[in-house]
This record gives sequence, structure tokens and C-alpha cells, in this order.
Amino acid sequence: MSRPGNVLFLFSDEHHARFLGCDGHALVRTPNLDRLAARGTRFTNAYTPCPICVPARACLATGRWVHQTRYWDNSIAYDGRVPGWGHRLRDAGVRAESIGKLHYRNATDDTGFAKQHVPTHLAEGGGQIWAAVRDPMPESVGYIPMYEKLGAGESSYNRYDRQIAELSVAWLAERASENPSKPWLLFAGFVAPHFPLIVPQQYLDLYPLESIPEPKLLPKNGHERHPWVERKALFTDFDTLIGDDERKKLAIASYLGLVTYVDEQIGKVLDALERFGLAESTLIIYSSDHGEHNGARGLWGKGDLYREATQIPLIMAGAAVPAGKICATNVNLVDLYPTLLDAMGVSLSPDEATLPGKSLLEIAVQPDDSSRIGFSEYHAIGSPSAAFMLTRGRYKYHHYVGYAPELFDLEIDPEETRNIATDPLHANLVAEFDALLRTRLDPAVVDRQAKDDQNALVAMHGGAEKAFKAGLRGGTPVPDPKAESSR
Repeated sequence: MSRPGNVLFLFSDEHHARFLGCDGHALVRTPNLDRLAARGTRFTNAYTPCPICVPARACLATGRWVHQTRYWDNSIAYDGRVPGWGHRLRDAGVRAESIGKLHYRNATDDTGFAKQHVPTHLAEGGGQIWAAVRDPMPESVGYIPMYEKLGAGESSYNRYDRQIAELSVAWLAERASENPSKPWLLFAGFVAPHFPLIVPQQYLDLYPLESIPEPKLLPKNGHERHPWVERKALFTDFDTLIGDDERKKLAIASYLGLVTYVDEQIGKVLDALERFGLAESTLIIYSSDHGEHNGARGLWGKGDLYREATQIPLIMAGAAVPAGKICATNVNLVDLYPTLLDAMGVSLSPDEATLPGKSLLEIAVQPDDSSRIGFSEYHAIGSPSAAFMLTRGRYKYHHYVGYAPELFDLEIDPEETRNIATDPLHANLVAEFDALLRTRLDPAVVDRQAKDDQNALVAMHGGAEKAFKAGLRGGTPVPDPKAESSR
């Protein structure tokens, strides 16, 4: 199979997989991602290896699971300690650069990029140290200003995303003027639709509040959350922080507006790729680090195993990719490591051949494989214990250390509304998934290892009381073009 030669990797933050026009969402407008899907393959069962930013991005970089790399949470970020695809491509002579959000430890660590343009990393290289306080975990994190402001306006994140699009267009223009035989990869990391849920008025106007439906499975309507989920939800209690039902509708409308906003920025980059004559020689990948609950189950943000948080959009287009195809095989961000090497014609080393991922260029041209396993895990903010997700065929299983499991039949219950793990008819299936998980890892051992690592980090910062008061309570600061221009 011929390979494209170049890669344009477009990455957003917190994009709910179902919030795509091409997926049939009743409200959201994503014309640019829709046309990308029309000329390529959309993977409808794509999952994040971890439903929170920093660990997911470390898995993306290394092609390894969280429990293998031990980048557990938003205070322990990728630092190049574990070799990633950036290093391998650089060693193979591929020019790999990034523009925008990476969310690694800092810009000076060797993570394989020849250059990072306006990067965003952990604040002061440490991020949310308080989030590592889990053993024991306080009852509540207290006030977090994540949803203090929402609705119409312009945030530093909005300006940053525009800058990322503009710099990406300029970067592609430079590549178009160079020797076409030199392969390149551009990673463009956007922030939207990540909170703060602030978006310019014209995008919010696309989603009148009266058109916003009530989220599913609300506790106020009688839904009982799983005890592990309840413990985590009460730790942050974003549902109460946002406010009344009208303000929650505004939050959802703002999120929809941000999805359209980032789609527009992506469209600028895709148009430039066409305009500069680079589209035919470039593999285009779009994905996101995790999803977003948007009020379902009374939850906001991410950090749970339900598909609202663990399922991600994943679209790939290029000369070697089937056009207009829907692929239902379970895939994951860890599959991007072998995909990127495959796209560049770089063979996997013996060590890399043992990685859990498989090239999406191969998966895209094969029949759907219902036996392939989807996997995710969570050891971060607000979790009383480790949580692991496995999905295969029509079933999806959640294992919580110290708590009862969950099981869902996605064929008849795609919205995961009914836990059938307690049904005696499914006891054998629960046992089968439990055994399958234990062929990969020992849940209790991994839980203890995560907490030990986090306890050591907390101790290094002066103990739980000091750590819990340290670090950001909101989103990571980004380079703000407006602030820079005023200096």
C-alpha cells in the first residue's frame, strides 16, 4: 500500500464523540469535520486510554497504557522519559513540529518535536498537585471556578485557537514552498471545546436555549448513580456549581458553540492544505483526548468510564484511506503510534511490535472486527479507587476497585442507561470480562501503585494539606495573543 508521505494531525480537547453532524447529532454544526469524514474513514468506536487530559496525551505520545507509563493524572505529565513516536520519526528523518496545546510537562523536555510553536504545557511544570491527593481523598475539592463564567464572550482560549489555525496555515505555506520529497508531520493542538464555556456570540446564537434538550439520567429525576461515580461527583459537584436548569442549558449551548468554533478553525487549516496543493500527499487525522458529559447523569467534564467521557471522535483521510467509510472496530489513541510510523514507512522495532496499538491504516481497509477490545482506565481527580473499562462486541464492562462492576449491552442500550451486571443471566459474562481484565493487569496492584506514586508526589510538596491547597483549580493557562500584543 502506498503511504501519503506527510501527516497533518489535528487534535482538540474534550470533544464528545457524538457531537458531530456526520454522526447524526440533531443540533451541532460541524461542516468541516463532516467533509473530512466524507473523504475518509470515521471510526465510530474510538476510545481514549484515559478520560482526562494529561494521562491521555501521554498515552498518545508513547502508544502505551497509563498503568504501563505511570503518568497517572494531571500532575504527572509526559516528559520524554518513555520514548514516543516523536523520537522515532525524528530518528527516521521526519520533520515533526507542533503548534498549540500539547499538555506535556514543559517545553524543554525532549519529546521528539523539532520545534514547538506557542505550546501549552502544565502550569509551572506541575499542574494540579492537589489532584494527586487520593489516599485518603478529601470529601470535597471545594470551590472550582470552571463554570463561573459561561455564555457569550471571548476567552484567551478562543484567541489561542484562532492563533493556532493562523500559524498552521502559515506553516503549511512554508512546507509547500520546500522540497516535496522531505516528509513532515504537523501536530496542531486546539483547546476548544474544553471549558471555560465561553464562545463568541455568533456561535452561541446558532443554539437557542429553547432547542437544548434536558440531559439524560438526571439524579433529580430519580436516577441513582453508581457508588463510585457518586463519590467522584460529590467530590467536585460541578452540577451544583453551574446552577439552575436554565444556566445548564446555557452551558450546553456554549459547548455546542465551541464545537462549531473549533470546526471553523480546523476548516481554515484544511482549506490551506488544499490551496497549497498538499492534500493528496498528506494523511489527515482528527481526534480529541477525551469526551465530555454535558450534564448527563448530573455530570460535567470527564473522568468517568461512560461513553460520554471515554468515547472520542476519530476521523482519518488520505490517499491510502477508504473514502466515506464507517469503521466500527474498537480503536484507541494508542493506535496512533503505529499509525504515524506506518504513514511514514517506518518499521516498528521489536520492542514497538509489542505495543498494544495497531495501525489505523490497516484497520481502515479491513472488515470490522467485533472481537477487538476497547480499553480505558482512570486513576485521577476525584476517583476513590482505580477504574477500568473493557468493551468487546456488544458489551461494555466497568471494573471499580472496591466497588461492584457495571455491564451494559450497547446493542440494545447504546446510551448506557441500564446496568445489567446484577442480572443473574449475565453473571458468566461479568466473570468473563473480569478474567479478561486480569489477563492484562491486577486491578488492586495497579490501584496501589498509582496511589503510592501520587502519595510520593504529595509528600514531595509538603504533604496532603499543602498539596491540596496548591496549583490550579481551573483550566491550564494558554499563551494569549491579546496579552502578547499589548506588551
